[in-house]
Amino acid sequence: MDTKSETQSLQERLEELRRELNYHNYRYHVLDDPVISDYEYDRMMAELREIEAQHPEWITPDSPTQRTGGQPASRFQKVRHPHAILSLANAFDADGVRAWFERIRRVDDRVEHTDYVVEPKIDGLTVVLHYQNGVFVQGATRGDGVIGEDITANLRTVKAVPLRIPADGKGTPPGYLVVRGEVYMTIENFEALNKRLMEAGEKTYLNPRNTAAGSLRQLDPTITASRPLDLFVYSIVAADVEVPDTQWERLAYLRKLGFPTPPAELCPDLEKAITTCNIWAEKRNEIPFEADGIVIKVNDMRLQADLGVVGKDPRGAIAYKFPAQEVTTQLLDIRVNVGRTGVLTPYAVLEPVEIGGVIVKQATLHNFDYIKGKDIRVGDRVMVKRAGDVIPYVIGPIEGARTGEEQVYTPPQVCPACATPVQNIPGEVYWYCVNAACPAQLVRNLEHFVSRGAMDIVGLGIRIVEQLVAEGMVHDVADLYYLKREDLLSLEGFAEKKADNILQSIENSRSRPLERVITALGIMGVGEVTASDLARHFPDLDALAAATSEQLQSIDGIGPNIAEAIVDWFQNPRNRQLLEKLKAAGVWPRAQNNDRKPVGDSLAGMTFVVTGTLPTFSREEAKAFIQAHGGKVTDSVSKKTSYLVRGENPGSKLQKAQDLGVPVLDEAGLRALAEGKR
Repeated sequence: MDTKSETQSLQERLEELRRELNYHNYRYHVLDDPVISDYEYDRMMAELREIEAQHPEWITPDSPTQRTGGQPASRFQKVRHPHAILSLANAFDADGVRAWFERIRRVDDRVEHTDYVVEPKIDGLTVVLHYQNGVFVQGATRGDGVIGEDITANLRTVKAVPLRIPADGKGTPPGYLVVRGEVYMTIENFEALNKRLMEAGEKTYLNPRNTAAGSLRQLDPTITASRPLDLFVYSIVAADVEVPDTQWERLAYLRKLGFPTPPAELCPDLEKAITTCNIWAEKRNEIPFEADGIVIKVNDMRLQADLGVVGKDPRGAIAYKFPAQEVTTQLLDIRVNVGRTGVLTPYAVLEPVEIGGVIVKQATLHNFDYIKGKDIRVGDRVMVKRAGDVIPYVIGPIEGARTGEEQVYTPPQVCPACATPVQNIPGEVYWYCVNAACPAQLVRNLEHFVSRGAMDIVGLGIRIVEQLVAEGMVHDVADLYYLKREDLLSLEGFAEKKADNILQSIENSRSRPLERVITALGIMGVGEVTASDLARHFPDLDALAAATSEQLQSIDGIGPNIAEAIVDWFQNPRNRQLLEKLKAAGVWPRAQNNDRKPVGDSLAGMTFVVTGTLPTFSREEAKAFIQAHGGKVTDSVSKKTSYLVRGENPGSKLQKAQDLGVPVLDEAGLRALAEGKR
């Protein structure tokens, strides 16, 4: 039993939640400018529902739980919907879905024997489309669920909206038909639009949902027409003809009329529906549009109707929400990392926030132009995204949440690690510390130098590298070859066996091939593929150091920027000293493959990217195999990539290949292709 003070406290919380939710409804549905994420909104709504469930006597008609959405904007004509356009209750895990099932089973036990349709919950703008005798006559937003806004002129510009049905001109259309759908923007189109807006100096959008909503609610339809909008239709609101009795058949009927429908699956029972939802959740980063969950619908539409509505939610469907990928939080500070090539990279220090089950305290800000273009300020409330294993990044500020105390960020004029003045190459977005002795660069240079793709010095992890630098034993990468047993034994955590193993690994690395040494030098823009190309054209580092920019640019894949970076690196006096020390240490390989001829041309004209650990090939051996059969190997996946060769732990390149539709091979598939067996 609540005490008087507890009851008062709970009532105050209820009123606070109502005020907050009404405010966020207004920002989301009327201004198209939300200041919190959907995840945070859903959590507040769930808390309010819980309080009202404990105290149903406190429920009032104006509670956010008793209506859908917000008031329509006054700038558009109002449209009354033929039936209420309801939203959905949410479940955040499988147990929540099963609890929903138990609730509706108590209402009607026929749900135990029915099937279910599973559809993605598209994150766009809900629209209601009206057709008279097959002709599109009116389109509206959902508004408050009863009255929406007339955006007919704008919807006519969306190419996915059929202006006449059936779209193929065959058959007789219904005399009257009203359907419900979602206008959205694909992730690819959203990113391309934002890029164009940024290049034009215009304000960019935070996410595809805001973009779709903002595009549809323009007073000038020509602006809407310029935006790459798409549509999914998934529901029949009203009709003067008999329509199918199941959701699955209605989707087929809508497709037959010419409406684009969302991808959907028919599941024989609830557990299969839950399994399907979990599969969708695992591959959510492969979905070409934003989806914040999966909708589970009772397939039998008559049973759906008999189950009725509770509050604003139809009992016959539920949204199984994905873990949040976007949330809002406070940007406490902007700090800078110095990379191994001297690049200064800003990052955000955040008020800790959970995103998809992970507590995020920091996020990337890409570069200083990104901060300026997005007008991101210290103290801003910002939208942060983390998709899959991608590093969290700041999407942009929530300008409507500003108090006036936020501070405009000014990039540093000197390196934060060594205080050397920073430089910017004209035409590039990056700023650099040009001090080769910068301590921040030294640790990262060493880490790169000893890595598997470079000199592969086993046992020299980042902690030991930091120890060596901190103790002043290593001032550049060449110093590794002058370490003595007693040096290592003086370090904390070292015993004789550990010291001997590392010294032997360093000794083994002296015989690495030329392309590995070039990779290890850490020249800006020179990765493993470019290093391999250079090793085929120059017999040793002396020859490479003497190359001109023009000579370098004659090599396929090397442009003016990389060529200049190579020339500048070899002309730097400190780098020349480094090369002399490496030569004196016996680290001076000569290319072994300058005269190597291809063994065939079965892969001629094809471009490959290799990722992950292959069963028998090393990364270098796989590249050599491809090149020996006439193929080309590059570092990054693009639309021009012919195949991605995948091993274990493939990383982000696999995701990009799948997004672009690039075929994926394993090692056996690569060998078969080279042998002409595919």
